[in-house]
Amino acid sequence: MSPTFRSLANANYRLYAAGGVVSNTGTWMQRVAQDWLVLQLTANSGVALGVTTGLQFLPFLLLSPVAGLVADRVPKRRLLQATNVGMAVPALVLGVLAVTGTAQIWHVYCLALMLGVSAAFDAPARQSFVSEIVAPEDLTNAVGLNSASFNAARLVGPGVAGLLIAAFGGGAAATGWVILLNALSYAAPVLALQRMDPRALDTPDPGVRSPRMIRAGVSYVRHRADLLLILAIVFCAGTFGMNFQLTSALMATEVYDKGALEYGVLGTFLAVGSLTGSLVAATRTHVRLRLVVGAAMVFGVLVVLSGVMPTYVTFAVMTPLLGLAALTMVTAANSYMQLHTDAGMRGRVMALYMMIFLGGTPIGAPVIGVIGETLGARYTLVLGGTLTLLGVGAASLLYAWSRGVLTPGGAPSSLGPRAWANQALVRARK
Repeated sequence: MSPTFRSLANANYRLYAAGGVVSNTGTWMQRVAQDWLVLQLTANSGVALGVTTGLQFLPFLLLSPVAGLVADRVPKRRLLQATNVGMAVPALVLGVLAVTGTAQIWHVYCLALMLGVSAAFDAPARQSFVSEIVAPEDLTNAVGLNSASFNAARLVGPGVAGLLIAAFGGGAAATGWVILLNALSYAAPVLALQRMDPRALDTPDPGVRSPRMIRAGVSYVRHRADLLLILAIVFCAGTFGMNFQLTSALMATEVYDKGALEYGVLGTFLAVGSLTGSLVAATRTHVRLRLVVGAAMVFGVLVVLSGVMPTYVTFAVMTPLLGLAALTMVTAANSYMQLHTDAGMRGRVMALYMMIFLGGTPIGAPVIGVIGETLGARYTLVLGGTLTLLGVGAASLLYAWSRGVLTPGGAPSSLGPRAWANQALVRARK
């Protein structure tokens, strides 16, 4: 088997990946349909679109520490089955409301928040569960293939959603049928998880129950300068730069005067670059901090450039490059966090990672939406990319200046990530 796909030799991982492809395709279809539904219900309101996105990601900001603790205490396979069912229910309700013509914008807000709650508990369990399925030497490959699966779905989902919405008339009812398909897609990962062989999973023993377990996870990360740098980078990029579903919708409708089909195509083009970045990531055997920093800086520059593209075609041409840079950064950051974290802390660490990465969206999305309505859609990208560059640059300079101070107990900067992890674990357990 090709080294790029070596994790697929693992039977449990094949089931996990297969279920993920189906569910991820449905997820991307709903993202396009939900955004189009909001635009239909609010006469193309960028603020409403930003509020919807923000509400869907708000639980990551509020619940991630608890979700990480749950991921470290509960068998992840069972937890993931429950969270998939929890995400299917609000999708089913929203789909029915849209199809029957009774959907109102407050319905979308409430159901987006409900979906986000289940997703907040799903994310740290799903991220850390990969390390239980494959061997440590295959973890980087598996993370890359997970991203490839996600972005293969992104390649197909938005285009299919756009075609279906257009075929059913382009209105609110048309979006409902697409959302219902997503509700059905959650059955795939539930069944795949059920069919896994639990004896082949490397499940760590749950940590000793303690009222300070969440604080211990925060302390562990606080004494790791390398992890703090990654968290700062993904916060800046996730909050200000990676609002693709919002910015693409505004650019397609306001700047280029396009419809649902063309909006869906933008998501597919973005996925071409994202899928490429994911497959390249799957070939790596190790990840360095400088790769995360470099990819984030390139991403920020590309976001700014995409905001000044004169035509729909030139904007569409930029989207694969955006996807490539974004996924190179995200997969490298994700792999580094998991590879350099103690197994007993991994659920809590990945919860903090997801909280910082996705939890910034409730802050960034409404702000980007207001910018789009007041200054114009182009500024959502120009200002978003600029803020990303400034944030990543400042975090990198601060890391270079203070790394000797932030290591545990003032240890010299020559300490590697593994030594930092061991010392941080001791500090966290005190």
